[in-house]
Amino acid sequence: MRHRAFTLIELVISSGLMAVILVSGYLCLNSALASQKLIQARADMTQSARVALAIMSADLRSACALSKEFEFLGMDRMLGGVEADNLDFGTRNYTPRRAGEADFCEVSYFVVTEPESGSFSVWRRRDATPDGEPLSGGTREEIARGISGLRFEYYDGWKWYDDWGDAEGRGRAQNSLIEQANLTGMPEAVRITVWFEAAKTRKTDQESAESLMFQTVARLNLAGVFRGGASETSDASASPSTPQQPAQSGGGQQ
Repeated sequence: MRHRAFTLIELVISSGLMAVILVSGYLCLNSALASQKLIQARADMTQSARVALAIMSADLRSACALSKEFEFLGMDRMLGGVEADNLDFGTRNYTPRRAGEADFCEVSYFVVTEPESGSFSVWRRRDATPDGEPLSGGTREEIARGISGLRFEYYDGWKWYDDWGDAEGRGRAQNSLIEQANLTGMPEAVRITVWFEAAKTRKTDQESAESLMFQTVARLNLAGVFRGGASETSDASASPSTPQQPAQSGGGQQ
C-alpha cells in the first residue's frame, strides 16, 4: 500500500504563498490604521476650527465700540514667520456672571507661542468690568491650538483692509476718497482666516506638513446702528451757521 504526502517543493511554495498573504494583510491593516489616524486628526482639527470660528463670529456679530478712545482695533502683524493678527473690540455677546456686570464686555483675540512645543494657539481675553485701560485686564482662555496662522480682514463697504484703527491715535491718512468711510467707526464685516497644522506626510523621503485653511465672514450687525447714532449726535450738536466737520477718532488704518 502506497502513502502519498506533500513534497518539499510543494511545502516551500505553500509557505511562500502564506507569507505573501500575511504580509499583504499586515500592510493593508497598517494602511487602514494610518488612514484612520489621519482622518481622526483632521476631524478633530475641523471641529476645533468650527468652534473657534463660531466663538469669534458670535462676538463680532454683536460688536460695538470698545471705548471713547478706541472704537475698533485690528492689527496686522507677524509672529515667528506666521500671520498672527490682533483684534480688540467691545461686544454685547456676554452674559453677566457677577454683581456689577452688564452685557457689555471688552474682547481681544491674539496668538500666543507655546513655550514647550513652539506651536501657536489662539487666545481670547474678556473683561466685563471696563476701566481706563480697555486693551488690558480681564481673564484669558485658549480657544484653539496647533494653528499655523490667523488673519483678520476688515470691510468698510468699499474694499477689504488688512488692519483697522490706530492704537496710537494718529488716524488713517486721507489719501483717497475711497478710504473716507474707514476713517471712523467700525467695519461692516470681518473676514476670519485660520490655518491649522495638519499631520506630517512623507513624500519622496522628505517630511512635509500641509496646512488646512478655514475661513468665514462675520457681519457686524450693530455697526450701522452705532454709525447712525454717532451721526445723529453730531447733527444735534452742530451749529446751523457752522459747516459740520466729520467726526475724528482713532479708527484709522495704520
